[in-house]
Formats: sequence, C-alpha cells, structure tokens
Amino acid sequence: MTRSGQSHILAIGGGSFRPSPRYSFIEASGLLRYGLDLTGQDRPKLGLLATATGDSADWLLKMYGAFQGWDVELSHLTVFPMPNVADPRAWILEQDMIYVSGGSVANLMALWRLHGLDEAFEEAWRAGVVLSGQSAGALCWHVGGNTDSFGPELRIWSEGLALLPYSCGVHYDSDPQRRALLQASVANGELPGGYAADEGVGLHYVGTEFIQAVTVEPGGYAYRLEHDGAGGVKEFRIEPRTLTT
Repeated sequence: MTRSGQSHILAIGGGSFRPSPRYSFIEASGLLRYGLDLTGQDRPKLGLLATATGDSADWLLKMYGAFQGWDVELSHLTVFPMPNVADPRAWILEQDMIYVSGGSVANLMALWRLHGLDEAFEEAWRAGVVLSGQSAGALCWHVGGNTDSFGPELRIWSEGLALLPYSCGVHYDSDPQRRALLQASVANGELPGGYAADEGVGLHYVGTEFIQAVTVEPGGYAYRLEHDGAGGVKEFRIEPRTLTT
C-alpha cells in the first residue's frame, strides 16, 4: 500500500452524516469525502469504530448504510464482548482511514488503553493512516476538551491520546455549555490552547500543524483559542473552506 508519508487527522465538530430520504438511514457528508480523498487511494479501506457507543450494532449498521454507492472498502473494529478481529493492531494498520463515532469519550479512551489500541492508533497515524471522527471521535486525538461522558453537565476532560497537543471544542455552536467551558479551561490552564469546530465543520491537521478548516454547513466556523497571558483567553474565528455536501 502506498501512502503519502504525511500524518493526517480530521477532527469533526458535527455533521459527519446527514438524514437520508431512505427511512431510518443516514448519508455520509462531504466531510467524510474530504477525509477519504486525503488517503490518495482510488478505493480506500475505511475502518469504522463505535467504541464510544458501546459498539452499538445499530449505529455500525447505519454507518455501513451511509456509504452506499461510495467506492470504499468498509470494515469495523469492536471490543465487545471481545475484539472481532484476531489482531486489532494489524487491522488498524491495514486501513487507509479510520472513522471514530461520537458517544462517551471517557469510556472510549479507557477501553482503547485497556486493549492497547492507543499505541496502535499512534503507530497508524505515524504510518500515514488518516485518523478522523466526530465529537468523541474528534476529542480523542487531542489533549482533551469538555464532555458529557459523566452526565448532562459538561466536565473538563484531559485524558486524550494527545497526538495533537491542543484542546478541542466540538458542537461549538449548538451546545451552549461548550464555548464558555472551553474558554474558561484554557484561561485557567486546565487545558492548553487549541481549536474548536461548529456543526458541519472539520479541523484538518497534518502532523501536529493545523492546516485548514472545512465545512458543509453555511455559516459554520472554526476557532483558535489561546491563553492571553493575563488569566484570560483570546478566541480567533477561522473561515473554513466550503465543501460540497
């Protein structure tokens, strides 16, 4: 398999999938097309994980259906009640792109570390496998952010893989708790400065460098947050590149 040699991460604030005219189905959005294009493969291998939902069979089935008509080779990795593949590390390294669903990021990371998937994902990232995901599947690649893993009142969480040395904000324009809590945690030093994404917006990193934001949602933005050196925070709005939906 030939890869670009670059390490890509696409962290999505929301909007990976859209409702479908087909009853109870969803469709993959242009954000996932963008991620697949980063692989450089004509028919990329896309590995799906729903660890953050407890390996929900219903959600995995919906994600499979979302790529109907796409020229991709789909497979998935579960850990309940045991890994569904003989060698999870080998499976991860065989993929061109990994997509991690939303759900509980705290539970996801506990299980990944228990099964050694944290080390496998870092190895895959360095080998050029595109890592992507939404919400929990975006937070996990960063140092941390805020999460509802512990209940409806958001908490600061800083147990991510830290492949990206930043904080991350997701659902930034749709959940009123998100922005204020992330700003406060960067201001007081609980989290490092970082990036945030509105619904329909993805954050694209090459290595650890933020390259650009992309969106399928008109009016959606990304943001850079920095400590101002005086106990506060500066937030800078980033204009994203618009993708076809």
